[in-house]
Amino acid sequence: MTGRQVVVTGATGFIGSAVLRRLAEQDPGAVARVVSRTQARDAYAEVVGGGRRVGADLADPASLHGVCEGSDVLLSLASYIGPDAGRCEAVNVVGTAALMAEARRAGVRRIVHLSTCAVYGPGPHRGAREAELTPAPVSPASSSRLAGEASVLDAGGLVLRAGLVLGPGDRWVVPALADAFRRVPAQWDGGAGTGSFVDVDDLARLVVAFALGDGAAAAAKGVLHAHYPEPVRNRDLMDALTGHGVLPERPAVDWPWARCLEALDRAPGWVSERQFTLLARDHWYRADATWRLAGIEPGPGPLDRLGRAARWYRDRGALPPG
Repeated sequence: MTGRQVVVTGATGFIGSAVLRRLAEQDPGAVARVVSRTQARDAYAEVVGGGRRVGADLADPASLHGVCEGSDVLLSLASYIGPDAGRCEAVNVVGTAALMAEARRAGVRRIVHLSTCAVYGPGPHRGAREAELTPAPVSPASSSRLAGEASVLDAGGLVLRAGLVLGPGDRWVVPALADAFRRVPAQWDGGAGTGSFVDVDDLARLVVAFALGDGAAAAAKGVLHAHYPEPVRNRDLMDALTGHGVLPERPAVDWPWARCLEALDRAPGWVSERQFTLLARDHWYRADATWRLAGIEPGPGPLDRLGRAARWYRDRGALPPG
């Protein structure tokens, strides 16, 4: 079906802008209403298919009034992932609930909401499906994003819990790996840790498939994992980043986990032990069913996509998010 009216929140962000590009490519007839509290970063985020930008802020529920009026699809991609617990509550819980109330009032037929696998907590996790884990978030951001899922599910929406997202615009994952490697210059416990990763454009393909697709994609509800179905091993990711000149060559040493944590603690940097553990140890989740329901192929995987993001990562280095 073409010519749908699509509301996109968080459209000027890392993932949201990729979703808008994909939306314009897949359905030029779709009309996007871009909801953001900041000005757009590129032409797609300003106007897509004759759409328009609407200034609104999830932290200000009153500003959301009418944003879903006359729309068929809501792509709820906005969130706050910083350390401010009050803002996490205001944006990810209260703001999301207000947005879902607007969607229900306007009769929006399809809602796709982006969440995170960080809601599962510290792990280790190895190949679990959505119903096999009890979420145990440990940060204000992940706790509030889990709480925010409830209003989406109550509205009959689809929650996509994404793994770690890579690509141009990533200010957290690879910069964090670079910071951790500078402080722990070795292979981390054999580099055997596995994680769930996804390239930002592949994640955008998945979001848009559920937004515009028919059949199983249109009927999808509840919670699904949203990342490449095969786990990525830490040593393979680090080797790929080294091959693209993002990381320096690693010393030919292998430190056990306890020594890695000691080194991280001794050296100044911005990545916490909790974040280091998330990146370096087992945190992967099954997502094969998600791609089948979406009716699309996952593609070659995030390691094969790294080349196009290499310059972004080289320029950014180990800078903290912000």
